[in-house]
Amino acid sequence: MAEEAEAGLIFASVKNRVLLVGWDAADWRVIQPLLDAGQLPALSRVIDNGVMGNLASQQPMLSPMLWTTIATGKRAHEHGICGFVEPRPDGQGLQPVASTTRQGKAVWNILAQNGLRSQVTGWLATHPAEPLPGGVCVSNLFAKAAEKHSQLPAGTVHPARLEETLAALRLPPAEITAEHLLPFVPRAAEIDQSDPVARKPLLILARLLSECASVHAAATWLMENEPWDFAAIYYEAIDHFGHAFMPFHPPRMPDIDAGLFDLYREVMAGIYRFHDMMLDRLLQLAGEETTVLIVSDHGFHSNHLRPGARGETLTPNPVAWHRPHGIIAMRGPGLLRDERIYGATLLDIAPTVLSLFGLPAGRDMEGRPLVQAFLKTDTPERIPSWEELPGESGQHPASLPTDPVEAREMIRQLVDLGYLAEPSDSVRQTIEAATLDLRFNLAQSWLHAGRPTKAIELLEPLMAGSADNSHLLLALAQAHLAVGEPAKARPLLERALTRANDDAPEVHFLLGLLLLAENRPRLALSRLRRAERAEPRLPRLHNQIAAVYLRGRQWRAAARACRKALQIDPESAHAQASLAAALLRMGRPKAAAEAALSAAGLQHFFPAAHFQLGRALFRIGETKRAMQALEIALEMRPGVASAHRYAARLYTLLGKTDDSLRHRQLAAGESTDSRLAA
Repeated sequence: MAEEAEAGLIFASVKNRVLLVGWDAADWRVIQPLLDAGQLPALSRVIDNGVMGNLASQQPMLSPMLWTTIATGKRAHEHGICGFVEPRPDGQGLQPVASTTRQGKAVWNILAQNGLRSQVTGWLATHPAEPLPGGVCVSNLFAKAAEKHSQLPAGTVHPARLEETLAALRLPPAEITAEHLLPFVPRAAEIDQSDPVARKPLLILARLLSECASVHAAATWLMENEPWDFAAIYYEAIDHFGHAFMPFHPPRMPDIDAGLFDLYREVMAGIYRFHDMMLDRLLQLAGEETTVLIVSDHGFHSNHLRPGARGETLTPNPVAWHRPHGIIAMRGPGLLRDERIYGATLLDIAPTVLSLFGLPAGRDMEGRPLVQAFLKTDTPERIPSWEELPGESGQHPASLPTDPVEAREMIRQLVDLGYLAEPSDSVRQTIEAATLDLRFNLAQSWLHAGRPTKAIELLEPLMAGSADNSHLLLALAQAHLAVGEPAKARPLLERALTRANDDAPEVHFLLGLLLLAENRPRLALSRLRRAERAEPRLPRLHNQIAAVYLRGRQWRAAARACRKALQIDPESAHAQASLAAALLRMGRPKAAAEAALSAAGLQHFFPAAHFQLGRALFRIGETKRAMQALEIALEMRPGVASAHRYAARLYTLLGKTDDSLRHRQLAAGESTDSRLAA
């Protein structure tokens, strides 16, 4: 193994091919009714012959960051893609984030250095296209050029011999006809085409369809005509359709005109049906012996949680529409059939793909192969990292220039979607604003990874020039609270409160956390109730109210708060874990075990859920299973005295005195972590 590792080749297996299909923002809440109605037959076949589950997203929920995480198995602060745009190397403006910005290897680079051929089509942050040995890369600028039906931007396709062939497959919006639009808008003929306002949604629909069809045409041609072992295809249409048309999705939102609702209510179901038709063709080309993974980077609110669903003006913030659970569906040789999997995250996709080829994940990949989906659960032993192993991986040796004209057109689309602010007339101000966003997103990545100290190191310098930026104030306050520094968080939150309206829920929420950290639970509860009056739909708000009640030993009130959170969001892992803690104290260990198991299933890396599961299983006499749950909790968060004491008791019952003594010694001197011991 060591010799092969030094050569960059580690027993790659090519018995079966792997197809990875990315549906940006696909969500089971929209998919399930369509499945039940028989409207997604291709996806239904995948699920019936494989596995399905939620895929936990990350913060911030911005697509270039998340899809690069899927491709690399690493978080944004490790792979370096931290937003949609970045300053151009010449300092003269902005460009879309580039493949040359990515720090480290994507899964297709690792496969390339192991002699496997990849096809990568449309994936975010892949321009300029990487020169994959024996493979093909079609960058994310490919479909954007379809509007002009002109020559492809330099670096869009590798190898260059395919440029002309693939360019001819693009579908310009002008070629989208009324017949193409009618499945999405059955009453399109009633729209006054002379009215630019009424006509605008149809123009958006035509453009998004043209881009989606262009990516699909290139991907299917490549699968049919070029050799491949691994194919990765990214479709962004569901996300972009959602931002344009989800306000018209049933049920009607109060702010939506009834006439517009009747015209566009079918659009979101239509784009899912269109993706299913495309999936059907991909499955035909892949064949039954190919392992197929369908994933999304996050979900998309489609019910009462939609911004504006209570009657307020629709939010201009597109990320507010994103839901923290995407989808995963898999089928192929060696996988279970018609089963659900639990606890999957974006970080697990790259290790799973490597495992399917018989290749090990790196220890610097936080995720794990999804062995729960496999008939055989043995996976290759991890190696330290793929980054240092030699071998031709197809990465760019150095930064390459980006066409500023094409970059400007892509940036314009991001402005139209609301992901970017309108560029300033001043180049310097535009670059400074983009740099601020990139560093803020990087800090959020560290914070979501449980590394608040790193977030503080990034956020504090940003405050020097943006002391009144509410987003920075709240993020820095949250980071200080996470490291146990409420005194540093207080002035930040007080400053944010003076800048916010009295009904600002986020500020009141964090003030509630601050007061709780200061051991003032009554005032904390009062502040959280103010946040609830401003925005009662936030699941994490009710989770925190439950935490206050748990601290006050008000078990029934805590359980009520948890159930309220679960009414709002049935997939809140934190609400399930807190409910488990309350039910245990109420003398209902079986119900507590069910809640804790649900929490761990929704979010695997959740030590508190495994700890509560261990406690509940211990109470109902499942001692061995309880020990397994506690060991998982301690593996995730080792220094928790209460968990070690529980482990010591269980090992004593199991007659393992040495293990019991070891945990008692570990418990000595450790402080109880309230996040586990509620």
